[in-house]
Amino acid sequence: MSHDIRATSDNSVNFKKEMPHVIEPDQSEGEIIGKVLLQEDHERAIQGDQHFHRLGWKRLTIVLIVQSIALGSLSLPAAFATLGMVAGIILTIGLGVIAIYASYIIGLVKLKYPHLPHYVDFGRLLMGGVGDKIFAVGFVALLTLTVGSHCLTGKLALATITESNVCTLVFSVVSGIILFAFAVPPSFAEISILGYIDFASIIVAIGISVIATGVQSHESTSVSSPWSAWPKENLTFSEAFVAISNIAFAYAFSCAQPSFMDEMHTPKDFTKSIMTLATTQMTIYTLTGSLIYAFVGQDVQSPALLSAGPLLAKVAFGVALPVIFISGSINATVACRFIHGRIYQDSIIRYVNTTKGWVTWLTVVALINILAWIIAEAIPFFSELLSICGALLVSGFSIYLPPILWFFLLREGSWSEKQNIRHGILNLIVFIVGITILGCGMYASVTEVVSSSSPCGGPVFRS
Repeated sequence: MSHDIRATSDNSVNFKKEMPHVIEPDQSEGEIIGKVLLQEDHERAIQGDQHFHRLGWKRLTIVLIVQSIALGSLSLPAAFATLGMVAGIILTIGLGVIAIYASYIIGLVKLKYPHLPHYVDFGRLLMGGVGDKIFAVGFVALLTLTVGSHCLTGKLALATITESNVCTLVFSVVSGIILFAFAVPPSFAEISILGYIDFASIIVAIGISVIATGVQSHESTSVSSPWSAWPKENLTFSEAFVAISNIAFAYAFSCAQPSFMDEMHTPKDFTKSIMTLATTQMTIYTLTGSLIYAFVGQDVQSPALLSAGPLLAKVAFGVALPVIFISGSINATVACRFIHGRIYQDSIIRYVNTTKGWVTWLTVVALINILAWIIAEAIPFFSELLSICGALLVSGFSIYLPPILWFFLLREGSWSEKQNIRHGILNLIVFIVGITILGCGMYASVTEVVSSSSPCGGPVFRS
């Protein structure tokens, strides 16, 4: 497989030395034109490579936050209501630590194999061509379904804000067009600029929800169903694991991490990014889940901003529009970068700095967004499908596959070595948690589908 040219300023000088603007007397016109075009290709390759390696650890942190923290955080109070305050806090922090450790393992694999740009390429290292195909299908499917989820969420937000009698299909089309527009920039360094708006958006939306529910709780003389430290009564296994899955999936970002790291100018700095992300995520998730649940009680809705009242729900949805569309579009960009890069892996077209590069890039972006829109609108059980795929794919990419990567790609030396024993135990714990979420999450999701009297569910509010 041909990979990106890791060019530096010295490489640029070498390229120019290899392709001088010197015309020898015995050269034909065709040879002269060929050499000039070849030199232009080299220069475009250098420029393209430099353009796609501008990501520092701070911008990577913002991109990871955009990828991971979305309206899914506002589904956590409902999970707390199901599991109880004690279990909710323990699981939010515990699953956060596990997700970040798994992310650390993925980052180490990327450092060891810097020429592999995407998570899919790790599948080829593990199982050859078969692994590459399995990972590719799962990778693109998960990202496409996530884009579809954000499309439906955007439709609901626009309909809620406007209270218009216009057919919801119109809002869905508008939502799809906005997602396409935000996915057009091919570089994650460019998307990171939008990430600051995204982060501010979700913080303000969460803040509105927390403050509004807190004020309502203070003004109310009594709460019909107060919060509890323990799980709700008559809790079924299926309900419990749907709530646990919602918490686990809120930490789902690892599948895109290698793609982001591939644009870093100093990849070893990724640890700074994931530690900053871990602190931010666990703080936001724990405070959001516990505070809103404490204010509203067992009757808290999902997403929690619906519990703030009709007017404030509109305000919160309006503030949350950037996070709905920016977080959704970055999933499309990651999928498109993989597809476009595979199609043009041996050509400078992959750098998207030529006319053909832009035309093909826009075509791929449009196709992914149209496919996501069609799936979200045409499948009546889309929410249940997303739950099943989340249990199947998110648990893999984010939790139980990283320990396998460590075992086959990172582990060095004998098992008796102290370092391998320590990492082996940690990875075994992460693997068991991942497999448990896979099995129980699939069971809970399928049970929900079977027992659902109305399969036409709304959008799933996950990141």
